[in-house]
Amino acid sequence: MSDQEVSNKQVALKNYVTGFPKESDMQIITTNTIKLRVPEGTKDAVLVKNLYLSCDPYMRERMSAGDGGFSSFELGKVSPVSFHFLVFE
Repeated sequence: MSDQEVSNKQVALKNYVTGFPKESDMQIITTNTIKLRVPEGTKDAVLVKNLYLSCDPYMRERMSAGDGGFSSFELGKVSPVSFHFLVFE
């Protein structure tokens, strides 16, 4: 599986959410293509490929425009989230 080429995809909030989040509230941003490999000579490193995006309950509040306990995500910007990943090397 090393040297597999993949496009780098990111999830960004397109619209602030009211009610339940919908697919139309998100946008997929595809950036450059990268090769999945650990650089030569790297020590104590692992290569991971994200498989799933996980949205924790506190993130729901950050998906809304408002005066919640957490600051809102910026529309169109990639947001920090939890991932489930596969170790390649």
